[in-house]
Amino acid sequence: MSFSLISRKQDIERLKNETLDLLTIGGGITGAGVAIQASAMGMNNALIEMQDFAEGTSSRSTKLVHGGIRYLKNFDVEVVSDTVKERAVVQGIAPHIPRPDPMLLPIYDKPGSTFDMFSVKIAMNLYDQLAGVTDPKYTNYTISKDEVLQREPQLNPEGLLGGGVYLDFRNNDARLVIENIKKAHENGGLMVSHIKAQHILHDENGRVNGVNVKDLLTGEEFDIHAKLVINTTGPWSDFIREMDDKEEVVPQMRPTKGVHLVVDRSRLNVPQPTYFDSGKQDGRMIFAIPREGKTYFGTTDTDYKGDFLHPRVEQEDVDYLLSIINKHYPEAKVTIDDIEASWAGLRPLISSNGSSDYNGGNSGKITSDSFDEVIDIVNKYENKEADRVDVEDVLNNLESTLSEKNPSAVSRGSALDVANDGLITLAGGKITDYRKMAAGAIALITKVLKEDFNETFNEIDSKHLQVSGGDIDPNNVDATLSFFAKQGIESGLSKAEAEQIANLFGSNAARVFSQIGKIEAAPGLTLAETISLHYSMNEEMTLTPVDYLLRRTNHLLFHHDTIDDVKKGVINEMARYFEWSDEEREAQAKKLQETIDEASLTYLK
Repeated sequence: MSFSLISRKQDIERLKNETLDLLTIGGGITGAGVAIQASAMGMNNALIEMQDFAEGTSSRSTKLVHGGIRYLKNFDVEVVSDTVKERAVVQGIAPHIPRPDPMLLPIYDKPGSTFDMFSVKIAMNLYDQLAGVTDPKYTNYTISKDEVLQREPQLNPEGLLGGGVYLDFRNNDARLVIENIKKAHENGGLMVSHIKAQHILHDENGRVNGVNVKDLLTGEEFDIHAKLVINTTGPWSDFIREMDDKEEVVPQMRPTKGVHLVVDRSRLNVPQPTYFDSGKQDGRMIFAIPREGKTYFGTTDTDYKGDFLHPRVEQEDVDYLLSIINKHYPEAKVTIDDIEASWAGLRPLISSNGSSDYNGGNSGKITSDSFDEVIDIVNKYENKEADRVDVEDVLNNLESTLSEKNPSAVSRGSALDVANDGLITLAGGKITDYRKMAAGAIALITKVLKEDFNETFNEIDSKHLQVSGGDIDPNNVDATLSFFAKQGIESGLSKAEAEQIANLFGSNAARVFSQIGKIEAAPGLTLAETISLHYSMNEEMTLTPVDYLLRRTNHLLFHHDTIDDVKKGVINEMARYFEWSDEEREAQAKKLQETIDEASLTYLK
């Protein structure tokens, strides 16, 4: 089914002429989760996004579906339990995207360390129990100092005690968004990017009944009418609420900026995902993650009040991360000149919720006495010397040193609110929770549509609602993707090319491979690159070279050494496909080069 510039024009005509059941503002992961569920239920629904899908926060994460083991230091068991259970759901509905990738947690004997060798083992055991990890390939274990250094020779040995290894999952955040969006469109939803909300509309009774919008590709302004409107714009949530002149808005968002830097693996060799204390007594932990021949590391966590459309990596962000990386990997001596790519994103934190550290920062620590008491009771519980009631009694009486002055202390908890005039806002949360957050919103939306409009929709089990490309047995992912890749190999692609397409597009790889024999390799591109680009333009609403090279494929982030080889071919083929004028082609080439330069921090070097 086409999901392209052609279908966009058709969808816009419907937006102008139909009254929707539901209009979603915001095409990041939260809005995508709402849209896929609404479409599956048969709602006449639409989603609008002022940029490309996932262009904001949802393509700028640490690219993990992270279980949050560090929360167990504060014994925030409920957060970890919810997170790991929902992670399993996401892995089931999008099995080609979150992929298991065990994490190494080196343990140091230093002040402020999150874990020691004893507490990390207890935490990992509890983590596995909460996550239901029973496969011997993925159950946790500890290793000695020598074994840690054998795995990662560049790690600083000073004070190193050993390490823990536990299951975590890598993620492709932007692909998760587009696969949800594609499925929502396939099921009848109108999914339109580059449409900017300008003003909230009301009926004669003062109830929200739509949005005035502007098509940023054509400049046309028009109204979209809907029985219900939901705001899922993440860091922009307050801006949308302020468009509602019937309500007095109290700002609720406190966005913070997170930065990640990418270097070649030859400069920083990290064989497996690694997670360690920053060493700066700021309560933060840092990821160093290998990916496609590169290593990326982050993240920062600072209050942000700048341009929401264009958060940038600043010198202080680079200095902070390089100082930590070079302390933990002293032989690497990474400099700013080694940075090939980077990204900065805004976390949609809710300022009023400070109870849990959802974003990986410091939400405060329990006192030393309380921590020792918890370690003791958990140890007794494992040795059958105490029961569950004893453990709960200790956990319920913890003393905390929580301070909410630190931006990292702001919760990643979500909020679902309905204004007096009916505008719904779903804000906060984290990428792992998107399906669950959307399900809560859909339950509310279904209830209101029934009570206020006498509209009834069939319930769905969103825990088993596969995203586009996700028609894969989650218990047999590798074998299934190999089966899809075989089709590409038999059609003349190399094994590496066919496997890359299968891993990127999941069960939709068959649709990509079906183009072989129908189109030829474009000048400057291989056949594999050409069919991937054409599929993405035809079925993924890819409208610009930046859309394709940054968010559909991550080429710009993790294949810096070949970006110059493919960018001209991509620009020229898209220009031919979309019939761009010479001026438009040059404008797109300029925008792509600006994005490449910014990602590689040219302005700081």
